[in-house]
Amino acid sequence: MRLTRDGLLAGGVALWVLVVLGLDTGATLGQQRLLGLGTWALLLWVLSGEDRATRVQVGVVVAYATVIEYVFADWLGVYVYRLENVPAFVPPGHGLVYLAAFAVGRSAWARRHSRPLVATTLTLGGAWALWGVTLSDRPDALGAFWFGCLLLFAWKGKSPLLYAGAFLVVSYLEIVGTSLGTWEWQPSDPTGLVSIGNPPSGIAGGYAWFDAAALWCAPRLLRWWDARQSQAGSQSSVVVSSDSSSAS
Repeated sequence: MRLTRDGLLAGGVALWVLVVLGLDTGATLGQQRLLGLGTWALLLWVLSGEDRATRVQVGVVVAYATVIEYVFADWLGVYVYRLENVPAFVPPGHGLVYLAAFAVGRSAWARRHSRPLVATTLTLGGAWALWGVTLSDRPDALGAFWFGCLLLFAWKGKSPLLYAGAFLVVSYLEIVGTSLGTWEWQPSDPTGLVSIGNPPSGIAGGYAWFDAAALWCAPRLLRWWDARQSQAGSQSSVVVSSDSSSAS
């Protein structure tokens, strides 16, 4: 049952990415907002079938990714969207991408083939990063750096299968998005010192920071919320007890 849901989730997100980015190629600002509304609706619907911890992780990813989008796209211009804005479908889209990567990583198939899956991911990512700094017509130092981040997370992180899923899903997203012209990465960072591919080869390593933030923040937020609810419940019990004593 889990494999069926995870497969449908990953496949559905891949299809939604293709549809939304395809429609965006000629969309107006108003039409972009409608695509954003549809993406939010899909994200909330999918989240209704997830547990509380996963919902919080997705919320962290959406919040963190939205800040990153407005800093690096809207302000610094490291990459530029077609209408030179942050499209309305991008923040919820990050939530869907995270869920798809999460679904791939937790699937029964991925767990059965964990070692070859992680090894293949790192081999493909390493080859792409090496090509980016040696043979590509457009040098890609940032991609190589981010691949190093992916290596680090896969080695030291608690969920290497999640990062393998992220490599698959995020690479697909970036290749489709840049091919359709939804966004374009600049040849270098604002300082002009770091070259950037279009897309960067190790983009999944950059996205792994979103995953890391979700995995770090979610349990802490849940503990804080549970403690707050417990405290509120205790205070309510004291008030009820006091009222009962006064009445007697």
